Amino acid sequence: MAIIAVLLVLSACSSAGNGKEAKPGNEKKRIVQIGYLPITHAAPLYIEEELGLADGGYDNFELKLVKFGSWPDLMDALNTGKIDGASVLIELAMRAKEQGVDLKAVALGHKDGNVIVAAPDINSVQDLKGKPFAIPHKYSTHNVLLYQMLKGAGLQYTDVEAVQLPPAEMPVALAEGRISGYVVAEPFGAKAVVIDKGKVLFQSEELWPESVDCAFVLRGALIKDEPNIAQELVEKYVAAGKVAEQKDQQAKQILKKYMNVDDNVLELSLQWIKYDELKLDEASYEVLRQYMIEMELSEQPPTFEEFVDNSLIEKVL
Repeated sequence: MAIIAVLLVLSACSSAGNGKEAKPGNEKKRIVQIGYLPITHAAPLYIEEELGLADGGYDNFELKLVKFGSWPDLMDALNTGKIDGASVLIELAMRAKEQGVDLKAVALGHKDGNVIVAAPDINSVQDLKGKPFAIPHKYSTHNVLLYQMLKGAGLQYTDVEAVQLPPAEMPVALAEGRISGYVVAEPFGAKAVVIDKGKVLFQSEELWPESVDCAFVLRGALIKDEPNIAQELVEKYVAAGKVAEQKDQQAKQILKKYMNVDDNVLELSLQWIKYDELKLDEASYEVLRQYMIEMELSEQPPTFEEFVDNSLIEKVL
């Protein structure tokens, strides 16, 4: 007992002298990891991280953005809990939710900003019949836009050869004649137009006003178990969206830090996209649900109540 008492005294002295004792307000913050692909549609995330660093961080957490090279890689990390959330194609997140992954959409990534790009010799939708047309993923708003365009022109989805390509490869494939058109996230649509290898056949709002594309999703556990972090995360995200919508030099410099993009391409890309009104409304979501069923992408896509959590963004707005 005497030996134990001496050891306790020595331990206390050591702790008092090593400077490592916890101090109020000096605890290590929780690191929140959010995944993204380097596209214009994730601009609010880039700005949120940069503004957070400039302002000295957040009250409840530290934000770390994690870059991915493909949607499957990002979804694998999100579904397995390796990251806490992501800016992602909403259809992929809906599919994961349908399969039992606890995800919630808390905001949109953007509004509009998807263009149907075609080769210079394509002058109408009918000209695409029998030709290869690229989309980034089967579960994407881009695939839905292709379906809508063909349906509106009296064609079947099978009248074109839909091929899945990585977004960065699409402008090159169009320039080389391997595809006759594509629809994808920015800035890859603008790239083909700027280098004069493609032209805009349709803007997304011409085919589907208020279309739903990328969403900011969080794992349900973060919202439930760490509500203060989730609330601050969304609050800063909405503020970053307002900065992105200004499309000024500050916003452009931040975007270029996260994306390898030419100034002219970025300028054109930003003309097509909006970052205000990032709240996901039920009417727009229901249109997407019905298209997923009609296209046989999903038998029972999650309902608005099951998948969307607007409680965080409503507190901000």
